[in-house]
Amino acid sequence: MAAWNVYLAGEIHSDWREQIAAGAERAGLDVAFTSPVTDHGASDDVGVAILGDESDSFWKDHKGAGVNAIRTQTLIRNADVVVVRFGEKYKQWNAAFDAGFAAALGKPIVTLHPPDHDHALKEIDRAAQATAESPEQVVEILRYVLEGQLAR
Repeated sequence: MAAWNVYLAGEIHSDWREQIAAGAERAGLDVAFTSPVTDHGASDDVGVAILGDESDSFWKDHKGAGVNAIRTQTLIRNADVVVVRFGEKYKQWNAAFDAGFAAALGKPIVTLHPPDHDHALKEIDRAAQATAESPEQVVEILRYVLEGQLAR
């Protein structure tokens, strides 16, 4: 099977993306990973940095969200599968939005979160084809989907 595009959505405060990429490389999987901008400051400031200052934080966030949406929506549209990570810290409304956007497009979704998030994310998990608790489980899902085999 040719290279798959895997979009890694969600929290930006841990190294889960790097863990998945390293695991996929060790497994020899033919995948390409994309993600939102993970530099929090750049993501927050992109709108005013490019389009001009705003005195009201609502409009600053509005501009930034629009520019970021160009990236995230395009990459989700081009993804073969979307992995959405909900972490321990912060309320990740953007991750929930990305999951909903992917579901609306009919993209296969794998959610990734600790078990104590199960109840809060039940609707998102229901829309997903799989719910993982670790980056290693995501790699094994990708291996199975790509190769049709369980771990070697």
